[in-house]
Amino acid sequence: MSMAHTRGRLRVLGIGDSGDLGDLYAHLQRYGHEVRMAVEDPAYHDVFRGLVEHTADWRKDLAWIREAGRDGIILFETAHHGALQDELRRDGFQVIGGCAFGDRLEGERELGQAVLHQAGLQTAATWCFRDLDAGIAYIRARPRRYVVKHNGHHLPSTRTHVGTFADGGDVIALLQEHARQGVEKVDFVLMDAVDGVETGVGAYFDGRRFVGPVCLDWEHKRFFPGDLGELTGEMGTVVTYEGGGRLFADTLVHLAPVLAEHGYCGYINLNTIINEEGVWPLEFTCRFGYPGFAILAALHRDGWEGLLRLLCGQPARVLTHPGFAVGVVVTVPPFPYLATPHPSRGLPIRFQGGLSADDLDHVHFGEVDFSSGEPVVGGVSGYVLVITGRGPDVSSARREAYRLLGRTQIPNARYRHDIGCRYIERDAALLAKYGYSAVAAASASASASMLVTSANHAR
Repeated sequence: MSMAHTRGRLRVLGIGDSGDLGDLYAHLQRYGHEVRMAVEDPAYHDVFRGLVEHTADWRKDLAWIREAGRDGIILFETAHHGALQDELRRDGFQVIGGCAFGDRLEGERELGQAVLHQAGLQTAATWCFRDLDAGIAYIRARPRRYVVKHNGHHLPSTRTHVGTFADGGDVIALLQEHARQGVEKVDFVLMDAVDGVETGVGAYFDGRRFVGPVCLDWEHKRFFPGDLGELTGEMGTVVTYEGGGRLFADTLVHLAPVLAEHGYCGYINLNTIINEEGVWPLEFTCRFGYPGFAILAALHRDGWEGLLRLLCGQPARVLTHPGFAVGVVVTVPPFPYLATPHPSRGLPIRFQGGLSADDLDHVHFGEVDFSSGEPVVGGVSGYVLVITGRGPDVSSARREAYRLLGRTQIPNARYRHDIGCRYIERDAALLAKYGYSAVAAASASASASMLVTSANHAR
């Protein structure tokens, strides 16, 4: 039998495939909230085991959530449970994550580009193919640089390819190899390659309108320093809650009507390229992205409660730190691939000198098992943790992140040592040149925190 619920504390049920938001749940617990997490893939059942309560059948916990009233929240991690989210909302539950239409925005790239175009945004030319030979013929008839992206949520980022040959010959060779291997399901897009500063803009949508602060991010997607190696999703990111007003006004704000039409509720991020011709939106993330959510957490003064309440349409305040946060992803083999058996499962995770309360705000565990009383590597992919640092500028935030990272001891750990360098050395100046400076000039004299209530929405 559950204990009586204390009014004012959240009761959160997290649902996902692999426990991606486990660190968010753990931080909610640190602030005194009640949390249970459902991990659907058995290979990840040890993720956050021993630290956050796991539930084998989340449907049996719906009564536990309903009992909490406005303090009960269901949080989805994925971009393929949207129809289920919509069903639960119709049943009266407060559900954060996305919606069925959001799943399609992220997973069906041609649709995403069409929605952006209909909203009045300029988009790069994109063509969808379900036949490899047709894609090859198209490139030969229209030679130029292309990016290959696959539709669906199930394929890893390593399948994306950014072409470099001006005639598209490298992309043709890749598609020919897919044909030789006999790839069963073919569903991909070819997009004209666009050069510039890759910049993400993210915001929170409560089913009717945007609420809370707008963030900007600069991802480092490749495995090795210098942007070499596999596309991994993210090996590290620079984020800020300052200076995003113009990019938000030029992009996401135009999507509010279609998001409201479909009842989207959660975080949404739009990845873009900014150059002298303006903003080119590339793709959506229609969920809390990982490690993005963990790096944003370093900028939250009071954890996630305020934003979760805003997303449920409740009055709340969100206090954020000024400046930047830098996050560095730490992995072990077999990342960025999967292997059975997992060669690193059970490796110890230790911190020289222990962790202070402040340090704990900057250590964001990923596929980690706590059931033995000490953290060890769990899961199946080797995605272990993210270390963050915060500061008034990217250089100081980098310094703090790598200072803490220097005390982190995991056998065979790998990470990039150049997170944030590209922003310092190139991107900041180019963004200013293009009129999209990352931090507004007024930020120097702005308050150190941002107060937002349900009556004071970002529109």
